Amino acid sequence: MDWNKIIEQANNSIASPTIIKTEDEWKDLLSEEAYVVTRNKGTERAFSSEMCTAFEPGTYACICCDTPLFSAQEKFDSGTGWPSFTLPINEKSIRYIADKSFGMYRVETVCTTCEAHLGHVFPDGPQPSGLRYCINAVSLKKI
Repeated sequence: MDWNKIIEQANNSIASPTIIKTEDEWKDLLSEEAYVVTRNKGTERAFSSEMCTAFEPGTYACICCDTPLFSAQEKFDSGTGWPSFTLPINEKSIRYIADKSFGMYRVETVCTTCEAHLGHVFPDGPQPSGLRYCINAVSLKKI
């Protein structure tokens, strides 16, 4: 997936989630930090998770709905303090939303299945994609 396609999708995104829960149901399911990040578009503190330095084989899934999102094969050390990946497992597993908060223009990434906020994608990653999916560790679980 290239950066221009991501921007286009972010500007035209109309996907609907297939898993919908009430706020109370999400609160019962998630830790407080995971709830704040995934349901309220929060950001965990940089370098707060051991997931940043773990590179064992496996798959990373959405903490809210278990949808597979990223392969450990696409994970790299970005030095940013958040787990980073070059590509999602399936481009349809991630929804892109234009994020103009805090006086910046970024592209937010959310799980297409449940609309959990995952993080952001940037055009400064390694090849072959040139992308850096900067993802909150608490929004993921290793499966």
